[in-house]
Amino acid sequence: MEFLNRISVRSGNRLASHIHSFLAKSCDVMVGDMKSEDKLRDFYIPNYMLVSGTDMPKFKIVPSCPVMVFVNAKSGGQIGGELLLTYRSLLNENQVIDLGKKAPDKVLHTLYVTLETLKSSGDVLAAEIQKRLRIIVAGGDGTVGWLLSVVSDLKLPHPPPIAPVPLGTGNNIHFAFGWGKKNPFTDHQSVLTFLNQVKTAKEMNIDSWHIIMRMRSPTKGSCDPIAPLELPHSLHAFHRVSQTETLNMEGYQTFRGGFWNYFSMGMDAQISYDFHAQRKLHAEKFKNQLVNQGTYLKLGCTQGWFCASLSHPSSRNIAHQTKIKIMKRQGQWEDLLIPRSIRSIVCLNLPSFSGGLDPWGKPNTKKVQYRDLTPPYVDDGLIEIVGFRDAWHGLILLAPKGHGTRLAQANRIRFEFCKGAAEHTFMRIDGEPWKQPLPADDDTVVVEISHFGQVNMLATPLNRSKSVNEPMSPVSSHNEDDDSNDEEYEDAEDTEERRKFGASDTFKIPHGVDIARRS
Repeated sequence: MEFLNRISVRSGNRLASHIHSFLAKSCDVMVGDMKSEDKLRDFYIPNYMLVSGTDMPKFKIVPSCPVMVFVNAKSGGQIGGELLLTYRSLLNENQVIDLGKKAPDKVLHTLYVTLETLKSSGDVLAAEIQKRLRIIVAGGDGTVGWLLSVVSDLKLPHPPPIAPVPLGTGNNIHFAFGWGKKNPFTDHQSVLTFLNQVKTAKEMNIDSWHIIMRMRSPTKGSCDPIAPLELPHSLHAFHRVSQTETLNMEGYQTFRGGFWNYFSMGMDAQISYDFHAQRKLHAEKFKNQLVNQGTYLKLGCTQGWFCASLSHPSSRNIAHQTKIKIMKRQGQWEDLLIPRSIRSIVCLNLPSFSGGLDPWGKPNTKKVQYRDLTPPYVDDGLIEIVGFRDAWHGLILLAPKGHGTRLAQANRIRFEFCKGAAEHTFMRIDGEPWKQPLPADDDTVVVEISHFGQVNMLATPLNRSKSVNEPMSPVSSHNEDDDSNDEEYEDAEDTEERRKFGASDTFKIPHGVDIARRS
């Protein structure tokens, strides 16, 4: 540089001046790249922990925030694929997983077997990575729920918290914890910014909800684009039924799964079902988030939900289709009376529904005292049950204090469907809808939801979810007692089908690992 400065001063040489400028910029780029590499070391997992037979590095640097990244490349149109490439260019490509090619339960099981084995041999780095590991999942609400169910079912020694990247249409789970609703940029700087947010995000426990559905096996079905029993990824067939269950008979099917945001039935689920049916037929038309949201609104209008009392028969009202029972903490089953005008019901865990709206809202002091209602905490072991009459009723959520019809808060909910005027209804779990056949004879379809432990999410400062353990929470003082009571109750009625979501086998410490040394 000094040599070029002399040439430039003495001869006034333009070429030397240009070379000087070029080299100066190159030095800045190199310094910037070195800084970026230093930052990326915080998230790096070495190859010998991810690929068997790989040599250990000579120098081991403990990353402050090691991550495993799972990307649904089909989400967000082209964005999912672009995001996959960007993460692989910044991190070890073996710690960035394409969910279309590898199942997350297999990946995590293999990783934790390796980490446990390395720990037993005295590898300090493996122990630190297991302790500090965080998961990034890029996809919609259904993809996030998939990872949450896998982590829950694996029952890992140190379950990693999860940070979601919004790649879906609604992105309700993402929004509830401050990660936004809009699809992200895929350039290097945007991804690096997100990684830094993951590093500084706080861990937050949220309730998990177990769902069981039992029905008679259908003998025939319609020719809809989505088959009647093409259920969400979060529901899994389970062949054994509780010995004490009245539906424990030949010809019945049992499905189990979990959700973390909502279970809904009726009006909103039908709109979502038709949206997914159209996207399945014409996938090329659904590659833009704004276009997808516009299609949602159009379907709500064309299906007549803005004038539901005129365009839809009363057989579609929730009260005509099902009997609902609820159970509060350590309580007995009690009937939940549903107003006859309710056409949609939502069982909500997070304050984010239909693109970030809060159907429960904040009950005022009188309602808290008179009806025993609380704000929607995400870790209090209670789920909020809200009803809607029509689409106009749903639009009230756009008002500052708008909310749906608050029906109840419960620890368990049971829907019983018997023969009626309707042949089917529509249901939805965390953004994934299906068309549910209803009994045609003297059969019963049962859907039961119950509290099932907690998982760890990562939340940014823009987090909208509230914890019962926050200092300002009016129920934080007795939350610990409630949790212990729940555990006693669950043990008393434990059955095989309720022990897991069905997304993965439980992780087991590999044979040959010295547990005494590991501990």
